[in-house]
Amino acid sequence: MAELQDILIEGSHKNFFTPNVNFNVQTGICELSGESFLENTLEFYQPLIDWLKTYTNEVKRPMAFIIKLTYYNTSTSRCLLDILNILKEYEDNGGEVLVNWHYDENDTDMQEDIEDYMIDTGLKINLIPEKEI
Repeated sequence: MAELQDILIEGSHKNFFTPNVNFNVQTGICELSGESFLENTLEFYQPLIDWLKTYTNEVKRPMAFIIKLTYYNTSTSRCLLDILNILKEYEDNGGEVLVNWHYDENDTDMQEDIEDYMIDTGLKINLIPEKEI
């Protein structure tokens, strides 16, 4: 099997919005930022989901997952839930996971969404309100 490689994607605003992605194998730091409003969401997120599955099954080092999305659509929401479930399973199997979700302090909808993710997954998510993200 090929060695797991970093994923680095610069977000785009062409036609639809794709987020910035920086998944680092060595540091275990994974970050999603920007906006996620895609036409073919699963096509974009499936490689990230596959990467996380490989990392949690083979690399098995501590992880920090950082989310700084200012907006995401419903289909992205489903992919985020899949990601968070992978992280929770990793944690349940002894993996070390830290999840920090940065959001606009005035965005109560986003705060409620994050709280719902915690309920749905059982994963502790650190809510980090900010003036600007």
